[in-house]
Amino acid sequence: MEERIILGIDPGTTVMGYGLILAKGSKLSLIQYGVIHLSKYSNHALKLKKIHERITQILEEYHPDEVALEAPFFGKNVQSMLKLGRAQGVAMAAALIRDIPITEYAPKKVKSAVTGNGNATKEQVAKMLMNILNFRTAANELLDATDALGVAVCHVYQKGDNTSKTKSWGNFLAQNPDRIVKK
Repeated sequence: MEERIILGIDPGTTVMGYGLILAKGSKLSLIQYGVIHLSKYSNHALKLKKIHERITQILEEYHPDEVALEAPFFGKNVQSMLKLGRAQGVAMAAALIRDIPITEYAPKKVKSAVTGNGNATKEQVAKMLMNILNFRTAANELLDATDALGVAVCHVYQKGDNTSKTKSWGNFLAQNPDRIVKK
């Protein structure tokens, strides 16, 4: 059974989330997740440098096989979009230098893959991920990190390891007994 480590990244210029999962067939396991706090740096160039340094450290420590990023959503503030795109580009460059494949996913695609609802809240995504990856955290703690985990989980699902092969809920449940939460 093939094992892959996926690094999910939720780009940001104030807080950047990251999450690493191990995918072993259809079984997903949490490796690590966290955030990079950038608000303490007033200079945008320094924020980009810190993003590159921290993502590089994560890549060197965990050796992911693939990187999945959340694509920036289109907002009205052009300056914010430009800064967010730069942050995403710096994270991508850290992976590309190491020849690690990168895939981008739209926020609605990530939410839909994790919760079944493309308009789910960050809290709903976090709660579903706690069930999928079997971990606990305070509901509103590290939502940027759980968003990054969502991107990694979405990536695995989009590669055909799970829900995309099923034709019904019955088939899905039969193929994924580890995803059933028993109360």
